Amino acid sequence: MPDQLTKLAYQTLQQGKGLFGLAHKEMSSRLMGLLAPEGTPKTVPVDPQLMGRLKTSMDALGELDWQEAEQGLYPAALLFDAPWLDWASRYPLVWLDMPSTWNRRQQRNVRDLPQDVEPAAYPDYYLQNFHHQTDGYLSDHSASLYDLQVELLFNGNADPMRRRLLAPLLRGLRQFADRPATGIRVLDVATGTGRTLHQIRSALPKAQLVGVDLSTAYLRQANRWLNDLSPGLCQLVQANAENMPLADGSFQAVSCVFLLHELPAAARQNVINDCWRVLEPGGVIVLIDSIQLADSPDFTPIMENFRRVFHEPYYRDYISDSIEGRLSEAGFEAITAETHFMARVWSARKPA
Repeated sequence: MPDQLTKLAYQTLQQGKGLFGLAHKEMSSRLMGLLAPEGTPKTVPVDPQLMGRLKTSMDALGELDWQEAEQGLYPAALLFDAPWLDWASRYPLVWLDMPSTWNRRQQRNVRDLPQDVEPAAYPDYYLQNFHHQTDGYLSDHSASLYDLQVELLFNGNADPMRRRLLAPLLRGLRQFADRPATGIRVLDVATGTGRTLHQIRSALPKAQLVGVDLSTAYLRQANRWLNDLSPGLCQLVQANAENMPLADGSFQAVSCVFLLHELPAAARQNVINDCWRVLEPGGVIVLIDSIQLADSPDFTPIMENFRRVFHEPYYRDYISDSIEGRLSEAGFEAITAETHFMARVWSARKPA
């Protein structure tokens, strides 16, 4: 069981990451104001009281993360698990990439993609520079910086938010408690660089894990992180999550983290429908995405600024969407939802 010294170390680590993320954003914003003022987004004011509530929410996330590790839902070592040396070596590249990001924002150029990309291989909504990032999701360069950029965006809380899926995932899998651990199959939709699959593997080390993503570049990064540098093996599949090349009823659990807000409404429903299809009756789905207006109205200015600062073309629609309604439409039942810091977590079950 983790001890209090370990807890103090975790709290110190999270505070350090938070301060580093805040300092990075402050410095980059000031530099953009000096060097590329025309591209500086016009944000809405955020009052100090709201920032205080945000800090309280972030602290509560850290406390819950610690408690779940203490309860044994996942190893305490996972709280400290990140490729620090790798990220440190890539941090200068984040700064070197900023001028091109500012230029795209200033020119409103959201289709600045690698020339070797075959548009017919992807849905049109995917062929964009989400977040104004270089190459969108379609290059090894983009994939190499993504995890570090997300850590900076969330002040070191990306993995604690991802871990909110583990408790409902494990609860849902109790339906299959009579099966051997090696007989459980878990699918991670839009797996990206594999960080979520890594969290799941720590909690379910014997389960069969599969990740699906549209980007071959991000899957290469995921393979490096999950299979080349770590023990065990995860199967990675390049496919559109709206129509996955996977058998009906072939998984006992499905996870999907931070995908829905980057989809137009119809695709959002298609993905949830296909998750229902590949789940075995009795199986569980756990979704994590951004908070929404209905559950976090106090954070409306923060959601608005997120949309203004980053190119997120479907975010405004997403924050007003009913994900519970979409799960119900697909056929799911026992739908629950909860909020942790900037993450909304849904879990539901396919009727047995």
